[in-house]
Amino acid sequence: MNVFEPFFTDKAKVSSQTKMKEGMAEGGFDPCECICSHEHAMRRLINLLRQSQSYCTDTECLQEIPGLSSSVEGDLTLPMIIMGWLVLAVVLFLLRPASLRGSTASGKPTGPHGMVQIKKICCIGAGYVGGPTCSVIASMCPEITVTVVDVNESRIKAWNSETLPIYEPGLNEVVMSCRGKNLFFSTDIDSAIKEADLVFISVNTPTKTYGMGKGRAADLKFIEACARRIVEVSDGYKIVTEKSTVPVRAAESIRRIFDANTKPSLNLQVLSNPEFLAEGTAVKDLKEPDRVLIGGDETPEGQRAISALSAVYENWVPKSRIITTNTWSSELSKLAANAFLAQRISSINSISALCESTGADVEEVAKAIGMDQRIGSKFLKASVGFGGSCFQKDVLNLVYLCEVLNLPEVASYWQQVIDMNEYQRKRFACRIIDCLFNTVTGKKIALLGFSFKKDTGDTRESSTIYISKYLMDEGAKLHIYDPKVLKEQIMLDLSQPSISGDNPERVSDLVTVTNDPYEACESAHALVICTEWDMFKDLDYEKIYSKMLKPASIFDGRRVLDHLHVQLQNIGFQIETIGKKVTTRIPFTPSGGVPRLEPPSKKAKA
Repeated sequence: MNVFEPFFTDKAKVSSQTKMKEGMAEGGFDPCECICSHEHAMRRLINLLRQSQSYCTDTECLQEIPGLSSSVEGDLTLPMIIMGWLVLAVVLFLLRPASLRGSTASGKPTGPHGMVQIKKICCIGAGYVGGPTCSVIASMCPEITVTVVDVNESRIKAWNSETLPIYEPGLNEVVMSCRGKNLFFSTDIDSAIKEADLVFISVNTPTKTYGMGKGRAADLKFIEACARRIVEVSDGYKIVTEKSTVPVRAAESIRRIFDANTKPSLNLQVLSNPEFLAEGTAVKDLKEPDRVLIGGDETPEGQRAISALSAVYENWVPKSRIITTNTWSSELSKLAANAFLAQRISSINSISALCESTGADVEEVAKAIGMDQRIGSKFLKASVGFGGSCFQKDVLNLVYLCEVLNLPEVASYWQQVIDMNEYQRKRFACRIIDCLFNTVTGKKIALLGFSFKKDTGDTRESSTIYISKYLMDEGAKLHIYDPKVLKEQIMLDLSQPSISGDNPERVSDLVTVTNDPYEACESAHALVICTEWDMFKDLDYEKIYSKMLKPASIFDGRRVLDHLHVQLQNIGFQIETIGKKVTTRIPFTPSGGVPRLEPPSKKAKA
């Protein structure tokens, strides 16, 4: 059987023969008119010819096409001539100049069936998202070359050293296993962009600190700078994917920049691929994700780009966990997911205040409601409030979006999530002050933990920063210890104008950073646990108590010492914890001194 028969029905063969006869009679026959219109079929024709005869080059294929080779003996039947013309037309079609291929195929690396293949990835931004994400991709896809670039030379130098710039359990092993093989860190941004088939944008999107939307809207200046850099240095076909947490329509902004600065040989496809990793478990979340979300244009070209990125993840993620949507849905899903998680934390924290006033235990309440399968137990851990780079920023972004779209009631609803978080922080700080006889001026207070959660060195929006502010405002002497956060970072965070009150010199007078938790607690009036580091469960509290001033108090803002309450009380500690009344006392001020937070004034409709 002829190897090309599966591509043509009998009807098609007859039609081709008829067309050949008519065309030859008229002297104007175009062999391309006989070709199957489906490009995939044409690619399969030439591939079959090569594979069946073990040809290596196009020239060798042409020499063996029926009707063109001098080595073929005997009379050539009309079908053989037709087939020769067909294959010749296919070869000419596939070898046509790029200028004749159209923008949808220019420079596109393709695999079987015309699918776009990703061979090289560039990630702009070597932070908490870009670094771990691309390290895991390089680990799971050894055939793909991954280059992470950043303008920060010291950060790139750290990624290339033995001490990585960020701490994540398991990250060091992943980086060391593939760095220098198919994982690279560089400051040569332009070269990495030029060579890449896929470019991740993974830069910071902070909340605006001035102008329209101040304090709520996302500042996209870094996203815009990346888009302009990409379109300036790129050529051919590339898939540009926003990885940063961005507001809805950010992809549209990137696309507008591309369209306004495009070149004849350039074809840039824009996708949204938000990250859903949690700091402290980032490597595990990347290797075993609940889902991978990819959003793109609802066009054939957009869907091909989605398929190409999906193929990368399919190297280790089950296809059933890869969700594809339009760009808007992808961007909004990220904001909504973080808003829902933050909402759960604020909800259980509001119940913790009620528990402290009634004698209930918020841990018992959380367990009872969490066993309801409709609710679930995750993110029902009462604490001093949520922090990190995403939750507050994304909820405020959602609030601003609702205001801009003239949805004030929806904006007010989500604003309450932020208000409750601020209330929980201030309530805890006021409780410390009240327990220390309503004054902390000049008193030494040990703060254990400064990162926003355990197993990370990230301090962004950490509740410890705000608790420190409230205590410094009262004149307390703070001695801070954290196993992963550097002294310089702690002093920098507390010297911000919004924290230090435009008086950064005061911070050096009131704050001391130590490398030893026992040193921090020596001669202290109170010990405050702000981060749930596991090591705090195993400290020698008898040793700590012996060196503290009496009465010695422990304020457990993370409920890490619940199993030690009896032991600690026997030692002599007075214990105050979130969501539970452990020590009975009469407060010095109404409601523990917590001022009532007025609801935000109703803003004019946008």
